[in-house]
Amino acid sequence: MDKKNALRAGAVAAGTTLMMLLMSSPALALTRDDGDDPGPGLSVAETLGLYVVAPIALFLVITGLVMVLDKSKKQV
Repeated sequence: MDKKNALRAGAVAAGTTLMMLLMSSPALALTRDDGDDPGPGLSVAETLGLYVVAPIALFLVITGLVMVLDKSKKQV
């Protein structure tokens, strides 16, 4: 009986996955949607600044503010 249930569950999962793949639109569609107006791309320097340098700088600013504004007593 367990083998029959496992086979049924596998068939349902496979069928569901197949239907989802068939009904979904392609992720990398080449056709543009109405109102789609992409801007110019980012250069390598802009991408690194936005996704690497800016988060690190923000982390350091927040860390510095927490350290400077810390009101707890120093342990000696």
